[in-house]
Amino acid sequence: MTDHLPAPGPALSLTEVIGELLDRHPDAVVVSTCGFTSRELFNAADRPENFYLVGSMGMAAPVALGIALARPGRTVIALDGDGSLLMNLGVLPLVAASGTELLHVVVDNGMHESTGGQLTVRRTDFGALALAAGYRAAVRVATAAELRAARLPAGPVLLHALTGPRAGGPGRRVTHTPQEIVARVHRALNRPDALQPAS
Repeated sequence: MTDHLPAPGPALSLTEVIGELLDRHPDAVVVSTCGFTSRELFNAADRPENFYLVGSMGMAAPVALGIALARPGRTVIALDGDGSLLMNLGVLPLVAASGTELLHVVVDNGMHESTGGQLTVRRTDFGALALAAGYRAAVRVATAAELRAARLPAGPVLLHALTGPRAGGPGRRVTHTPQEIVARVHRALNRPDALQPAS
């Protein structure tokens, strides 16, 4: 069963996705799903605006939606995985109905890599699901060049990034406790400058 694996050639990586997102949105609040995704974000750029969901599979988009509703005008990114979103597809119509400008990024490597590489059932067209649920737009990318060229309109928008398996180890685990993570994000969201709508 290979229909859910990337096509041969240089595959897009989670590292490249994170780098591009932070280059485009350096002040964004990023809510990352559990497992290697949060570890990768932590090792790439640990910052108070990162909400690492170290043990909450399927909850990146709901938590990000809550932040987007509480802080309209603030750039909020849900950094999701294919396995994670498949656990909670019901969040798609909730995000769509919210009217927020949430950027929902699904990093799709076709597997549950953090728990041993078990394959997901198949490649899912998350963009089609998001559009059917009412997202304003969905963009699919499979290479670094496509990612850099991607135009992401105001949300809610879904970016479906087809990636390959990791080339190396996942890096250090997140060293902050869940309580520390929440406190850091809370402080970042409540700084006086953070309460001003984004221009």
